[in-house]
Amino acid sequence: MKITLLAALVTVASCAEQKLKAVAPDYINKQRVFEHSIREINDNGVSSETSSTLQSRMSTYRVPAVSITVFDNNHILWSKGYGVTDEYSKVNVTPDTLFQAASISKAVTSFGAFKMIELGRFGLHEDVNSKLTRWQVPNNKFTKENKVTPSRIMSHTSGLNVQGFAGYGRNQITPSLVQVLQGSELSNSPSVRVFQTPGKSEFYSGGGMTVLQLLMEDSSGLSFSELMEKQVLKPLNMNNSSFKLASLNLPQYRVAKGHDLQANMIAGGYRLYPEKAAAGLWSTPSDLALFMIALGKSYRGDEESLLSPHLAKVMLTRVPGAGGTGIGLDGEGNAYRFRHSGGNAGYTCYAVSFASVGRGFVVMTNSDNGFQLIHEISRAISEVYDWPALWMHE
Repeated sequence: MKITLLAALVTVASCAEQKLKAVAPDYINKQRVFEHSIREINDNGVSSETSSTLQSRMSTYRVPAVSITVFDNNHILWSKGYGVTDEYSKVNVTPDTLFQAASISKAVTSFGAFKMIELGRFGLHEDVNSKLTRWQVPNNKFTKENKVTPSRIMSHTSGLNVQGFAGYGRNQITPSLVQVLQGSELSNSPSVRVFQTPGKSEFYSGGGMTVLQLLMEDSSGLSFSELMEKQVLKPLNMNNSSFKLASLNLPQYRVAKGHDLQANMIAGGYRLYPEKAAAGLWSTPSDLALFMIALGKSYRGDEESLLSPHLAKVMLTRVPGAGGTGIGLDGEGNAYRFRHSGGNAGYTCYAVSFASVGRGFVVMTNSDNGFQLIHEISRAISEVYDWPALWMHE
């Protein structure tokens, strides 16, 4: 009996080992196939019949570094960095190299805002002025009947202005959050105000997300960086992510420096964004993959979901005339997916996942030239893994 049991255990162990050997190389093989399957996409969206290597396409677009994570079934398949952090140091990029997540910050922030809604700190459809203490959205003819709410801010239907932010040099004095909203002399952006009726139509507003940042601070008594670390980053084990202005305490060799359209490094390596909710997250593709997986799990009501399924479904439900609430949405049925792109001075990035299953990818680059390359990477991943389209609006 003991011998039979032992033989059975050996057989099971052997089968498991064979299965592991069969699966692991498949991930590696597909990664290698992907690296040699990047095809140029013309202005009509048609791919070239000729494939190139990822490194070749990086050279074509003069993108110094690309970092990629691919995930499936709620698990990371692989993460890899390509290229160098900057043209001077020539430090190789690794999966732990930090990039600016730019506007992907908005999706992560929105998740944090929904956590606060879940905790009862403010309401999804509540007038933000009822909770703001240090600054108020100026009332005008557009706000008489329709108010600025967290829901409208996150769906970009708040009527607030200021699409994006230019950032500040590392040697510049950065304005406070309130000074940004006021459009003070220290700020390089106009004052945030309502310029059209809230709820009427979509207008992409980084200014709105900055109002949300203030709301989250005023409602919690914590700094935005502390709040997001407590509510989102730490629970998701996003250990290489931070909303601190300059990723303080990080050695510079771990930071990918931004590059402009001419492949010149941004002065100082990167710019600073006190508008953290809109553009201030530092992260890695593997950390952002953990976020995308967590949002999908919450949406499906999987075990160990960080956000209630009800609220996650609100995030991932289309708002008439807009996208989702805090994130973009594309496709139908099994191809239904959520995504967000980002572009700060010297950085471009993209994250996407299918809603029905934890499957997708994250790409981050340290170049203003990155979006076309990311599009090509997206299509190559779809083809190699036989997944539906992953790019925006495809």
